[in-house]
Formats: sequence, structure tokens, C-alpha cells
Amino acid sequence: MKLLTCEYAGRAFAGVSDGSRVWEAAPDMLSLIAALDGALPGASLCAGEGVPLEAVKLLSPIPEPAQDVVCLGMNYAEHSVEAERWGGDAEFKKNAGKAVYFSKRASRIIGPGDFIDGHFDIVDSLDYEAELAVILGRDAYKVSEAEAERYVLGYSVFNDVSARNLQTAHKQFYFGKSLDTHTAMGPWIVTRDEFGWEPQLGIRCYVNGEKRQDSNTRYEIYGAAHVIAELSAGITLKAGTIIAMGTPAGVGMGFTPPKYLKSGDVVRCEIDGIGALENTVE
Repeated sequence: MKLLTCEYAGRAFAGVSDGSRVWEAAPDMLSLIAALDGALPGASLCAGEGVPLEAVKLLSPIPEPAQDVVCLGMNYAEHSVEAERWGGDAEFKKNAGKAVYFSKRASRIIGPGDFIDGHFDIVDSLDYEAELAVILGRDAYKVSEAEAERYVLGYSVFNDVSARNLQTAHKQFYFGKSLDTHTAMGPWIVTRDEFGWEPQLGIRCYVNGEKRQDSNTRYEIYGAAHVIAELSAGITLKAGTIIAMGTPAGVGMGFTPPKYLKSGDVVRCEIDGIGALENTVE
């Protein structure tokens, strides 16, 4: 089942969809997640006629997250290799054998069709990163890898838009990853029961129709079970937490010369079985 946030008849709400129709379920996604209380949505939420999916405007499924997004750095080996061209891999090599985490401030997450503000007054190297987002359906604390699956609500498509010059100018990634509109997710959350655990899904990114990234989530170095278990050993991951699982090779800074985004570029991130997220740079 798909969980989504949308606008219809002049108001926004969280709903469920079977892929053709939408049923209102809660005022917002965090309220819906809280009401589900760790369970997956059932057919009872699809009572009545609903409205056609094409009649609603899709928003980010979680427009205003309760916490910063948890991100993984260098979680695909080939992306780690291409990062060497700008020196970003040196610190990660010192920490070989350990997952690299950073947070991304997202006071508001943009959704399908929304514009990415290039912030070109302070950014000269705007980049894209297609990623699988894992969304938690219940609070996770001291969860083992064997238990991790039942804490996951579902999956979405994520674009970790990055200002490379700000990212590399500071010892931490926080500033370069957190500019307004630089977090995009959508078009919805597909519940975990639609996939096997730790799904192996094709992931791609196109810029103006040119394929830039083409990989599979099977190549993630650290999967969701590892991440949830490791972080929850000492951190409470609240229901609704978004974990961005890292990006494969093919980002703009990996090309020679780099292929950074400019005003008017259309970025399309896709993951098989979930859908596509498309945004235009202002």
C-alpha cells in the first residue's frame, strides 16, 4: 500500500492509496504514523469511494519531519571511489569498516514537482544524490538487527541535494547538506510488505533526460538492519524518522569535468517498485 500526503479540494491531508484511488486517513503523515502505532495500514482505511489518484496534488509524504534526517555517507563503494576526485574520501578511509553518519536539517521537505532553490548566491557546485529512504513506523531503541524489520513502515525515493562547495569548506557536512529545499522525498511511502526485507531495487537518476546514476540498493555497504541496530543502541529513533541510505556513483562531482546542476535543470530520481521524484532547479 502507498501512504501519501496530498492536496485535494483546497486542503492537505495524509492518505492511503492502492495506486488508483486515494482515501483520507489523517490530518498529516506523522499523525497517521502515530495512529498506526507500528502496524501496517489495512483495508479498513480504504472505506468509501475515495478520490482518483490523478485528482490530487502529491506533496512530500512527510513535509515537516519531527527530527533531522539521518544520512549515510559513502554507503556505495563506487561512490566512495568517485569522491576521491574532490578529496572527500580521505576522512572516510581513516574510518574504514564503520558506517559514516551525518544529519540533514530539513525544516520542510519538498515533494514531486516542487522547485529546488539553487542558492546560487552562495553555491557554485550544486549536486544531486538519488537515495533509498527508510521510514520508521515506531520508536526504535536498543533494537537488534533481527528485530529491525518490524520497526520499518516503508520506503520512499530521496534526493539528497548537496552544495559541494559548502560541504567541503567545513569539517562537517551539515551546512552543505541542509539548505532550504535541498531535501526532496516522494512521491509516497510504499509499505514494507510490498517488498522482501532489505529489498534489492534498481535506483537511477536523470538530469534533463540524461542518465547519471544507475545502480541497485543491493550494493549498499550497510543495510537498514545494521543502521537501525547500530544507532538505536544509544539513540531513540522516533516514529517517522527518515534514514537516507546513501547514493551510488554518478553524482555530478564524479564527472570530469564535474556536471553540477544549474537553473532550469530537471532532476528525476527513480527507484523500482516505489516510483519517481522529479524536481526542477530554480
